[in-house]
Amino acid sequence: MTALYHPSLYDTRQPIESYWAASAGPWDTTGFAPLEGDAEAEVAIIGGGYTGLTAAYHLARRHGVQARVLEAAPIGWGASGRNGGFCCLGSVWLSLDALVRRFGEAEAARCVGAMREAVELVRDLATEEGIALDAQGQGTITVAHRLSRLRHLEEEAHALARLGAGATAIWSKEELAERGYSSPEAFGAMHQSVGFGLHPLKYCRGLADAALRRGAVIHGESPVIAWRREGPRHVLQTPRGTVTARRVLIATNGFTRDELHKALDGCLLPALSNIVVTRPLSDSELAAQGVTTEMPTSDTRGLLFYVRLLPDRRFMFGARGGLDASPESSSLQRAFLERRLREMYPAWRDVETTHFWRGPVCLSAAFTPHIARLDEAGTVTCALAYHGSGVAMSGWAGRAAAALTLGVDGAEAAIPAPLATMPRRWPVARFRLFWLRLAYLGFRLKDELF
Repeated sequence: MTALYHPSLYDTRQPIESYWAASAGPWDTTGFAPLEGDAEAEVAIIGGGYTGLTAAYHLARRHGVQARVLEAAPIGWGASGRNGGFCCLGSVWLSLDALVRRFGEAEAARCVGAMREAVELVRDLATEEGIALDAQGQGTITVAHRLSRLRHLEEEAHALARLGAGATAIWSKEELAERGYSSPEAFGAMHQSVGFGLHPLKYCRGLADAALRRGAVIHGESPVIAWRREGPRHVLQTPRGTVTARRVLIATNGFTRDELHKALDGCLLPALSNIVVTRPLSDSELAAQGVTTEMPTSDTRGLLFYVRLLPDRRFMFGARGGLDASPESSSLQRAFLERRLREMYPAWRDVETTHFWRGPVCLSAAFTPHIARLDEAGTVTCALAYHGSGVAMSGWAGRAAAALTLGVDGAEAAIPAPLATMPRRWPVARFRLFWLRLAYLGFRLKDELF
């Protein structure tokens, strides 16, 4: 199955009309031309988002290996250029208790440690490579959208502390308001000290520039349209050329096609996420609503809302949801976001939005990321499936996948068990969107009643 959603979601010729694209500024793309003719590489990377670019960067810098990156779209067109910019803990779509039950306390703690390290890796790489990613806020906030959810956040805070996630604190509704967040749908919050907001497209472009400087070869607008074996080597065909490589890393996340590799067929489920951004807000408008924090903020809904006050005082408001990616459905989804924005922040009921966009996040049947070898020979690896929290983890995964792809001693053992799982198929994979519809119905019911 090539596409689960409307073809427009996958049309790489259509520019993404996001706030990030409008505010990122000019960028020299001459180093990222489409592949022309036939080329060879030790490692070919399919996917030029955060994972693929970070893998290429570390292959060159740490291992002295020049990789060729094949990105289907212009660099930054996919999720790495249009996400909400939450650089934070996450990527496993399991509760912490479920994580411990499935993998044990020690491996769960290693996983949380990797998440924490991933956040710092982004900050350190940006500092070292001079990437101006517009960092904002110290930590993240999770808001209890019902009073009953505050107890759940208390339990989560204890679990995070036990597993080594860094300092956490529970704030009452009043304490949350004092720290710059008020809403009729806020009854307290958990503050997690690890994390910050960033400009996702500036970060993506900065990664691409850094990888290029270190020696990687990066081709935009070069989708892999065929893949064959010639003895021990892989031949990846694009519309205007081929790359022959000894090893291949798949880093395509929510845009992975089922037919790309048999080990991924039916294993991944893209789910839509949607964002609107308002015009710039005045100091008096911000004060009237009581929202002044720059910390990335989300709530406790299963179909969560996630928000940020941006550097130019615009307000970003995002939400999971939607099963139709057609242009017609986009207008309906924008209207839904604008209605909920007015309900959650009533002082801004007359504030207009200036941008709307959407895209897929990647869910796996295991509800964990996959950083794993996909063939017996160990020449094909993958790093993907971040469950909507991949800004930080994708960089950690790219670094780990670079070592795993080369077969570096200890590379496999360095990956915590929850992140090293092999992909598995969704039950009756052709009905994945039906299962997602059922999950959404369950989330909505639980979000409103419990």
